[in-house]
Amino acid sequence: MSEARSLEQRYEEDGFVFPLDVLTPQEAQQIRDDLEAAEAELADDPERLALLKGYPDRLLPSFDALIRHPTLIDAASRVLGPDLMVWSAALFIKEANSTKIVSWHQDLTYWGLDDAEETTCWVALSDVSVASGAMKFVAGSHKQSIVEHVDTFSDDNLLTRGQEITVDVDEDDAVAVELKPGQASLHHGHLFHASGPNSTSDRRIGSAIRYIKASMKQLDDTKSLVAHVAGEDRWQNFKVAGSPRGRLNEADFKLCRDDVIAKQPILYAGTDKATG
Repeated sequence: MSEARSLEQRYEEDGFVFPLDVLTPQEAQQIRDDLEAAEAELADDPERLALLKGYPDRLLPSFDALIRHPTLIDAASRVLGPDLMVWSAALFIKEANSTKIVSWHQDLTYWGLDDAEETTCWVALSDVSVASGAMKFVAGSHKQSIVEHVDTFSDDNLLTRGQEITVDVDEDDAVAVELKPGQASLHHGHLFHASGPNSTSDRRIGSAIRYIKASMKQLDDTKSLVAHVAGEDRWQNFKVAGSPRGRLNEADFKLCRDDVIAKQPILYAGTDKATG
C-alpha cells in the first residue's frame, strides 16, 4: 500500500485539498449567527449589505479572526511560504432553493495580480452538499495557465462578470467538494472549478479566503486593500488594513468603498461594466 500523500503533494498534483477541519460545528454556527445578525441589521441598506458580503473580514471581527485562524495560516503557508496577505474573503451565498450557480472558471483570470502565488481557503459556514451547490474541481487543471474566458453577465451567475472558460469540461472528471460546517477546502488560482444551484431548504454559505504571497502586487500598481496575516511585508505593494475598528464600523465601510472604486477598473477591464 502506498503512503498517504502530504497536503503539499496533494496540492501540487491535484491543485486542491479537502476537507480541512478548521472550526467546530459550534464555532461555525457562531460565525454564521454573527453574519446573519449583521445582514438583518443592514437589510434596509443594500449598499452596505453588499459591502458586508464582499468584505466580511474588514467589517466583522469574527471574520477577521477567521482569516487568521492557525489551521488556515498553516495550510496556506505550506503551499505559499510564510509571508501572507489576504486579498479578499468574500462570501459566496446561495439562498435556499436558489438557481444561482458559479460557471466553470479560474480564479486568477481577472484579478490583475502579477503572479499565480495564490490559494483559496473556502470555509463552509453551512452544510455543503451536491444538493446545496457544492464546488466541483477538475484535478490537475491548475497545471494550465489561464485559458480563454468569455463574459456572460448572467443574472444567475455569482461571479463578477459571469465569466466562463471556453474549454469543454467533462463533468464526469469533476470532484464534488462536500463540506461540513467548519470544514474548508484549499485550491489553486488556476484550478478549473464551478458549482451548481442550491435545491435544499437551507442557505449555502462559504467565505472564499484568498491568500497571496506578500511579494505579489497588482499589475497596474493599484494598492488594493489587504490584510497582513503572517510573516513579513518587506514589499509594501498593498494598502494593509488593520483589524476592524469595531463591528460594522463606518470608518471600515469607507475603507471598503474606496477599495471597490480602486478595483473596478481591474475586475471589469475590457468591458463597459462598472458595477458588480
